[in-house]
Amino acid sequence: MLVFVINKNNQPLMPCTARKAKILLKQHRAKIIKRTPFTIKLFNGSSGYKQEITLGIDTGSKEVGFSATTPTKVLFENKLILRTDIVKLLATRREFRKTRRARKTRYRQPRFLNRKKADGWLAPSIENKISAHLKSTALIYNILPIAKTIVEVANFDIQKINNPN
Repeated sequence: MLVFVINKNNQPLMPCTARKAKILLKQHRAKIIKRTPFTIKLFNGSSGYKQEITLGIDTGSKEVGFSATTPTKVLFENKLILRTDIVKLLATRREFRKTRRARKTRYRQPRFLNRKKADGWLAPSIENKISAHLKSTALIYNILPIAKTIVEVANFDIQKINNPN
């Protein structure tokens, strides 16, 4: 098991073994910051030894894979499962709102000037997926000294796979 290390200036360092982290904690040279993933913060300075770590991100519509590696070993692996229920929840909320308005007997003025979407608007489901990607990436950048990021984006033509002609 690896323990992630942050120096006294909140800069990420290379992870250490659980044994080394236990020794640092017993000697009161570090404190626990997070339990998941287990991260410690050093009280005094360190040499700041860092290797080149590459973060690989494999995006998808339902799952996102993260992997931080050095040339010799894997330091961090994670699979993020994205929410797929947002469209259904918004449709349910819309139906409740419509039935609530239909129950009222008063005349309600038609509204039409508030329907324009702002520039840069994204659907809530897409916005949630983007924010989940960014949040997970920021977490990894906070615990590991990432030097390079590789994002795998693949577009498939499903019809061409089914019928090559």
